[in-house]
Amino acid sequence: MSRISIPTKDEAPEATKPTLDGIQKSLGFVPNMFRLVANSPAVLSAFTGFQVALSKTLDVKTRERIALAVAEVNGCGYCLSAHTYLGLNLAKISPEEIALNRKGTSADAKANAAVSFAARIAEARGHVSDADLATVRAAGFSDAQIVEIVALVAENTFTNYLNEVARTDIDFPAVSAANAA
Repeated sequence: MSRISIPTKDEAPEATKPTLDGIQKSLGFVPNMFRLVANSPAVLSAFTGFQVALSKTLDVKTRERIALAVAEVNGCGYCLSAHTYLGLNLAKISPEEIALNRKGTSADAKANAAVSFAARIAEARGHVSDADLATVRAAGFSDAQIVEIVALVAENTFTNYLNEVARTDIDFPAVSAANAA
């Protein structure tokens, strides 16, 4: 059971209802995580704004691969469950590739550079080496894309931490983190 209240869509603050309605329309339901964030209209607005902006970066497969790698590093079962579902059903990533992404790798060489770099950022809390940067650049990522990878790590770290603090009830097919605390 969640340690922080997760309001129903009707119980959520009035200011969050248009955003939650949009999520309902897009996904067919409002995941617990969004209802959790809706406790704070300011945070929901900031978070969804960040999500919308980052949806215009990289491709959906790379974004989901990064989300899986970061969720595994941070041991977040909620986010692993959500991004495994989204990876399979939205990004059309194979189960084998998802397993690699959770380990911070990919069978695709360019994606491997992004996913490995994202996992390294999460593991090292941003203290990556010159060699880490050289590797992601050698795979063809521009400085702008490197900034986007860092932003995706930050976005996913926020949801990982929030869902772990709250112990959010998983409302996707459950996946366990190998790194769970």
